[in-house]
Amino acid sequence: MIFHQILLQIFYNFNQERSISAPFHLLRGKRSGQTVQDVGIYHLHNYFGILPKLSRNMYDKELSVLIEDQYLVVKDDGFYELTKKATERIIDMQSLSFDGWHYRGNEHEFFSRLSLIVQTLSHQKANQMTFIPIQKEEQVQQWTRNFLKANHYQDGQLQQSLLIEINNSLEQTAIEELGKNILMLRLSGFESAGLTWQQISFQVNLNEMDLQLTYIASLHNWINEILVYSGQFPLLFQMVEDIRIKNPLTGSAFQSAELFNNGHSIEQISRIRRLKMSTIEDHIVELAMNEPQFNVEQFVSGEDIKKVLTAVDDYNTRKLKVLHEVVPHLSYFQLRLVLARGERVEA
Repeated sequence: MIFHQILLQIFYNFNQERSISAPFHLLRGKRSGQTVQDVGIYHLHNYFGILPKLSRNMYDKELSVLIEDQYLVVKDDGFYELTKKATERIIDMQSLSFDGWHYRGNEHEFFSRLSLIVQTLSHQKANQMTFIPIQKEEQVQQWTRNFLKANHYQDGQLQQSLLIEINNSLEQTAIEELGKNILMLRLSGFESAGLTWQQISFQVNLNEMDLQLTYIASLHNWINEILVYSGQFPLLFQMVEDIRIKNPLTGSAFQSAELFNNGHSIEQISRIRRLKMSTIEDHIVELAMNEPQFNVEQFVSGEDIKKVLTAVDDYNTRKLKVLHEVVPHLSYFQLRLVLARGERVEA
């Protein structure tokens, strides 16, 4: 099961240093300081927020399966251990490619736009412009109206142009055939309703959770391809323009980042925003995770960065408490900065 593979990969990355609940918060995209920093420290950007509607009951149910199948042992303190069987499976498994950090559910907005456009153009070709729209959200309907008008849908050329873009973009995107089929089966047209998850599950013999994960991964890869080759796919590019998150920082972290980038120190930002120093430090760590040009050496020397990363390798841990014992002259803030950036020790 794909969902089990994802859970095992997250547990593996956490290296038994987080509680049994940590993957649940990560998959739902919880915006707490702890979860966001775990993304950077344990390099889990791809899985963040891919299942924002995941219920605790569903999570616990699938967790129980992993425990019963002897992949996982839960300890009394709420932490866990991966078994040898789990480690062997992780080494052998091939996982789907996600980009959760940059989409966080927005991929569904893109497909809502696309599906309503396809439905509308299909009915136009059949000269039947009275139909029940597949998408009920007013903002999707309004966006679609604007798109159709801007691209002169009434002259009859838009349908063929969009079809060519869909076929060509999917053909050159690294998505397995199953993913492409799922995307197409979800589309509706004139006298042709898109299939439900249950119907597709029966048709391709895959459970609904794995179907939806395959669908999400396919959307992430497809949108990324459209963005990279926007000149080749101008119509699809209009649909994805505002879908990928350009600034992944939380609202509060963004405000602190603006002040920091304008030359204010952490202490000054704390006074200006009337927030605790620890909160501003959380924001700076989040900035370090997301800003490629962020220079950790303004807070930690290059020599100390190497010491921390060497300790990570030597002790096979990212626990701050353990690392602080190895490099006690560094603060927890400095340690989190180094881990969030994920630099490697040079040979």
